Parts: sequence; structure tokens; C-alpha cells
Amino acid sequence: MEAATIAGVVHQAICQAAVELRPDVLAAMREARAREGSSRGRDVLDQLLQNAAIAATDRVPICQDTGTVWAWIELGAEECIVGDLRSAIDEAVASAYRESGLRMSVARDALLDRGNTGDNTPAFIDLTLRPGPGATVNVMLKGGGSDNASVLKMLDPADGIDGVQRFVLETVEAKATGACPPLIVGVGVGATFDKVGLLAKRALLRAVGSSADDERIVRFEEELLTAINATGIGPAGVGGDTTALAVHIATAPCHIAAMPVAVNMGCSAMRSVSMNVG
Repeated sequence: MEAATIAGVVHQAICQAAVELRPDVLAAMREARAREGSSRGRDVLDQLLQNAAIAATDRVPICQDTGTVWAWIELGAEECIVGDLRSAIDEAVASAYRESGLRMSVARDALLDRGNTGDNTPAFIDLTLRPGPGATVNVMLKGGGSDNASVLKMLDPADGIDGVQRFVLETVEAKATGACPPLIVGVGVGATFDKVGLLAKRALLRAVGSSADDERIVRFEEELLTAINATGIGPAGVGGDTTALAVHIATAPCHIAAMPVAVNMGCSAMRSVSMNVG
């Protein structure tokens, strides 16, 4: 598979995600508006829905923070990539941001040079293998507010599911307002220190309203969502019943002495696109 083919999909996905709220998120927000008990919460949800409609119709960004680009390429094990994938994707990012008039938000170096790169590169790329041919290209535009609300903690195995619940609720209570609710709360449990954050971010790609594969996770997600919405933080943090639209949990194996947990929040402008190639 040509690197240029994958990069072309990334370009298309950026241009779409920047102006179109994900359909599942849009539907969930409409449902939340119908059941929201707070008048201020309803007003905020009305404004968010109106904003999404204007963005889609006028092809303008849903949010002024057009984010960093995360591209997760799930490559079929029967494929090989021909060409320089990183360079091709970075070229696609620079082109898409320039052509769509999107804000450039990437600093050259987090510590040593905070100057803007001027083209929103580099993209942040993950490449994994899956069975079969073709590839799935997942692209997310992640704003600073929601990513800054991310928290990772290495729990003890003895903390158990109750410890995970406490950690998630504490994180939401402390960070939700700055992440622009209503949220999708991605939770990763397992793997290692460097991988658990990816679990949480990948969980955000799952469609709102879809069910996890394990009934125990389904129940835990429902319990967490109920508890999060009971905080009363509400849309935009002004109070109400809808702090989150969904909680999505992804789990993985881990060391017997560890239980890594990460929370990554998706804001009300949940911008991601997944496309199959080949």
C-alpha cells in the first residue's frame, strides 16, 4: 500500500472532521437536549447544536481550537507500506490545515522551543497491525482543553474496580469544566505506563450508543456515566444533567503487580473520522 494513499485519506479526514460533528455524537447531543432538566443546560446544548449546524453548512471549523492531529493507522498484516509514511502524512496535514484555513497549534518543542511550527506538523502517528488486507485510518483532531484534562495513575491491583471508579470520578470533577462538556470520557485500564493513555484515547473512537464487547464493561460504563452526570457539572460547566454523553472503557493485559488507569476526555466538539482503505 502506498504511503501517499494513506496520507490522502488523512487529508480527507481532517477536512471532514474539522467542520462536521461526528453523527453519533450529534445524535447523542440531541437526545441529551430532549431530557436535560436545567434551563441553562438546555440553552448550552441548543447553542452547541446550532454551532454544529452552522459549521457543517458553511464548512467552517466547529471550534477555533482545531487541535493537533492524531492518526492511528491499523494496517492489515497482509500489507506493506511503500514510501515514507511520516513525511506523506505530515505533508497531508500541512496541506489540509492550509487549504481549510485551520489554526496552527503545534509548538516545535514542548520544553526548548515553544515557537509555532507554522503548518500544524508533526502529526502524532500510531501504526499497529491487524489481520487481513487493507487498512483502517483513524484521525482525531484533539484540542488543548480536552487533552489537558487527561490524567494517568498507576493504581495498585488491590484498588480494584472501586479504585478505578473513584479515580475516574475525581478526574472528571476536577477537570471536566475545562474540557468543554458534554464529554465523552475515554478510560483505559491495563497495558503499561506508556500504553494506557492510548487505550483511553482509542476508546473515544467507539461510536456513542454502541456497546462494549463484555457485559461487565457495559455495566461499569453505565454506572460511571450515571455517577458523572449526578455531579451536576452540566453542559459547559453551567450546571445540569449532561456532564457526559458516554463513558467508553478499553482494557488490556498488564503486569500482575500493576493496574494502570488513564482518562482522556473528548470535548463537545468530538472530531474524529475512521475510514477503510483497500
